[in-house]
Amino acid sequence: MTGVPVAKGGGYSPKVTTSPPASLEFALDRNSPVPLYYQLAQQLEAAIEHGALAPGSLLGNEIELAGRLGLSRPTVRQAIQSLVDKGLLVRRRGVGTQVVHSQVRRPLELSSLYDDLETSGQSPTTRVLCNETRPATPEVAAALQVAEGSEVVALERLRMTHGQPVAYMCNFLPASLLALDDGKLEETGLYRMLRAAGITLHSARQSVGARSAGAREAERLGEADGAALLTMQRTAYDDTGRPVEFGTHIYRASRYAFEFQLLVRP
Repeated sequence: MTGVPVAKGGGYSPKVTTSPPASLEFALDRNSPVPLYYQLAQQLEAAIEHGALAPGSLLGNEIELAGRLGLSRPTVRQAIQSLVDKGLLVRRRGVGTQVVHSQVRRPLELSSLYDDLETSGQSPTTRVLCNETRPATPEVAAALQVAEGSEVVALERLRMTHGQPVAYMCNFLPASLLALDDGKLEETGLYRMLRAAGITLHSARQSVGARSAGAREAERLGEADGAALLTMQRTAYDDTGRPVEFGTHIYRASRYAFEFQLLVRP
């Protein structure tokens, strides 16, 4: 076991702080057939994903890390470069190697983004941008099986982890379904509120895609104009088959990925 000092940081744009260094432990198995650089990279990535290395945290320089871990400098450089290539670390002149963010990996199942982030230790927060009733567009009316122009609740929210935006979410619900308070929406997830109101989610129809960010979307998500985005559209149904929620979400591809489990048909 080897300790590596890091300086904690954080914020919307990762920045270096002057807080005292913390010790991070790594266990490298020199008898394993797995290359040492890959072991180090995997453990660094796990530390980033679970928040032990928060955005803005600094790693020591390659020489210092190599000495502390008893590794060669090329081995450490290869481990760090693999995480730079993934967008998890960045090398900054005059600063050193710094944690940028962790990527959210979400399984494709009927769960909320809030619950998935909280389960994975990502400390989600929410900013409510819109919570109002408005006439249902043809697309929303068809998804919720209501008359076009009838009132539906429209939500727009920005979901963040470690102070950085991950997703911009638009959701539509039947107006009579339940009352949605801004404060509660910022404290917890929409699906938790549905379950608390006695609504049992049973199934959903979902499609996943990708496209480039427009100027307004890029600004909201802290990305460059034209950056890659993942898209998700979902209609969720309760245990009676009634549609209770229609959502269109966009995610930063640099910070978010969907995971699939594929099975062979018998």
